[in-house]
Amino acid sequence: MGWNKLKIVLEMIKFEHTIFALPFAYLGAILGSLEVREVFPAWKEIGWITLAMVGARSAAMSLNRLIDRQIDAKNPRTRNRAIPAGLVSTTFVWGFVFVSFALLFFSAYQLNMLAVYLLPVAVFFLWIYSYTKRFTWTCHFFLGIATALGPLGGWVATTAQIDVLSLILFATVALWIGGFDVIYACQDVEFDRKESLYSIPARFGVKKALLISSLMHVGTAAGLIALLLLLNLGLWFGIGVAIALIILVYEHAIVSENDLSRLNTAFFTMNGVLSMIIFTFTLLDVFL
Repeated sequence: MGWNKLKIVLEMIKFEHTIFALPFAYLGAILGSLEVREVFPAWKEIGWITLAMVGARSAAMSLNRLIDRQIDAKNPRTRNRAIPAGLVSTTFVWGFVFVSFALLFFSAYQLNMLAVYLLPVAVFFLWIYSYTKRFTWTCHFFLGIATALGPLGGWVATTAQIDVLSLILFATVALWIGGFDVIYACQDVEFDRKESLYSIPARFGVKKALLISSLMHVGTAAGLIALLLLLNLGLWFGIGVAIALIILVYEHAIVSENDLSRLNTAFFTMNGVLSMIIFTFTLLDVFL
C-alpha cells in the first residue's frame, strides 16, 4: 500500500526529470573545484551532491503540488494530477516532503558547513515559489532562482565559498529556467486571468511574454559566453555553448503566439538535451 503511494508521488513530481537538474549541479561542482582547488571533485562529493539534489527537487515539486492542489483541481490541464484526483493523501505527500528535506540537510552536512548555513535560503525559495503566482507576475524569476540554487550549491559543495564566477553561473541558469517557465505559462494564460493568478503571459499577453522569454535567454547566452571566457575554458566547452545556443534558438522557433502545440517539446525534451550537452562538453573540455 505504502509502496504504491510512493510510486504515485514519484510519478506526480516527475521524478525522472531530476536528471534535467543534475547536470548543472555537477557543472557547478566541477567548475568550482577546478577553479578554486585545481582538482576534479571527489566521487564522494559527487555522491552527496546527487543526494542533495534529489532531496531538494523532490521536496520542491511535492510542495508545489500540495500548495497548488486547489488551483490544479480547477484547471482542466491539471485536474487529473494525483492529489486533486484523490490518488494520494496530502498527509502522505507532506511526509514525503519532510523526508526529502531531511535528505537534503543530511547530504549538505556531509559536504561543508557553508552548505548547511545556506540551507534556510534554499528552503525559503523552494517553499515560497509556489505562492508567488498568487501575488506577483515575477513568479517565473522565483522558480529560476530556486532551480539555480542547484549549480550554486554544487559550487559551494566543492569550494565552501561563493564568488563572482559562481554567481554568473547562478544567474545564467536562473534566466534559462525562468525564461522557459514564461513559455510554459503561456498555455494557462486564460485560466490564470480567470482565477486572478499572476504570470508574465497573463499580465502582458502571450506575444510580449515570448519576447520577454527571448530576452531572458539572451542573458543565458551571455552568461555561458562569460563563463567560457572568464574560466579560460577551451574549445570543447565553446562547442557545447554553441550547440546550446542553437537549441535555445530552435526552442523559441517552434513556439509562437498562434501555435503552442509544441510547447512541451520546448519545455521538457529540449531543456534536458541542453543541460546534458553543456555538462558533456564540459567533461570533454576537462579531460581532453
